Amino acid sequence: MKTSRLALWSLVSVAAMWGVAFVVMKPAIEQQPFFDFLAIRFTIAAGIMLAIKPKVVLAIKGKMLGVGAALGVVLGLAYITQTIALEMTTAAITGFLTGTYVVLTPMLGWLIFRRTVGIKVAIGAVLALIGLGLISITGVSIEVGQIWGIICAVLYALHIVGLGKFSSGLDSYALTFVQLLFVAVVCWIGALPDGYQGPPTVDVWMAVLFTAIFATVIGFFVQTWAQAQMEPSRVAIILTLEVVFTAVVSVAVGQEVLALKTIIGGAFMVAAMVIVEMPTRGRKEHIAGTPGPDDEDIVPLEPLAH
Repeated sequence: MKTSRLALWSLVSVAAMWGVAFVVMKPAIEQQPFFDFLAIRFTIAAGIMLAIKPKVVLAIKGKMLGVGAALGVVLGLAYITQTIALEMTTAAITGFLTGTYVVLTPMLGWLIFRRTVGIKVAIGAVLALIGLGLISITGVSIEVGQIWGIICAVLYALHIVGLGKFSSGLDSYALTFVQLLFVAVVCWIGALPDGYQGPPTVDVWMAVLFTAIFATVIGFFVQTWAQAQMEPSRVAIILTLEVVFTAVVSVAVGQEVLALKTIIGGAFMVAAMVIVEMPTRGRKEHIAGTPGPDDEDIVPLEPLAH
């Protein structure tokens, strides 16, 4: 139970770091092409992990290499499609469409691995989706960019489901390093054809370093570790708190104006997390991939993690 609670609050801290990172990145990618920004960000992140633990390269073989490479490519494509959507439509709509991974994650978990979703997770996913809509949507339109946003959400959901399925039993540090390495490779493939452009100002360099260290090295290491302790659907709901933290930080620095619907949306998302994490009487805390307190009347055909 202590491990599960630690995983919960660790993921909340990751959501907070990602929320701050979004605010920091917004002006940076207006000065540096997004492929170039992402390429240097993930290269520095992977380099930091290698410098801290050089022997991590010895673990890059077999299942570790296969799982890390596949998850890294999916994650890299998710970042790219999200940025394309951001360029073609508004930040609010992009944020909402990306956040729909909260409902896509349990759906894909069932479709791919036949992992049944408990009633609390289903309710939490719906509440989180409503909260996302209240915070993010300011208008309704149909744009090509929205298709890229939906593709991004599917890719994020696939990453969360895949991490939940295959991370158990693998070293979290090594798996994080391999993922970041392959995200960097994917981004460099996009950055090099038209010539790499480095960060043009000190402010952009600060954004690169902040996102590389906090939002990437620390953030993805914690997520990788936590997903070995918790079900992917719960992880997805908790990570949507990123939108709440983004709104809070944006208001604090003057990028956004606090609106009533933002407060209500944030309340819905916090409620979603509370419902999902609320212990069920008479049931013990469970590990990722096993029938848990949400699954009182159902038995999964196949768990998400071995």
